[in-house]
Amino acid sequence: MIIRIEPDSDIPIYQQITNQIIEGIARGSIQPGDSLPSVRAFAADLGVNMHTVNKSYHLLEKKGIIRIAPKSGAVISSPKDFNASSRDKLKEAFKPLIAESLVVGMSHAQIQELVTSIIEDLRNSNKNLI
Repeated sequence: MIIRIEPDSDIPIYQQITNQIIEGIARGSIQPGDSLPSVRAFAADLGVNMHTVNKSYHLLEKKGIIRIAPKSGAVISSPKDFNASSRDKLKEAFKPLIAESLVVGMSHAQIQELVTSIIEDLRNSNKNLI
């Protein structure tokens, strides 16, 4: 798993780590059941504070993407059933981004095209890894 940290980004480092792990799972390069590196090892590899990686792992656990077991570490969870609660959480996360898209002048069709292209990029990037 390759994580690239951009220290000058406006996105906090813990969020960069979280986002890239989620993208790795979406692409299929990280599979359910795979273990993530220990907080200490991952922090050393990335050159960041252990608390930063720990914050990322706890955010992923809160989202149900990983489970953290004492002495076993962080493991990628199996996909959960998508339900109304999951949908509502995602809707609230998407809403500000879609509103911003409308404010900057994107049309409904352009927003749909953008979402479709992101999905295709995530799905096709896995094919490029094989």
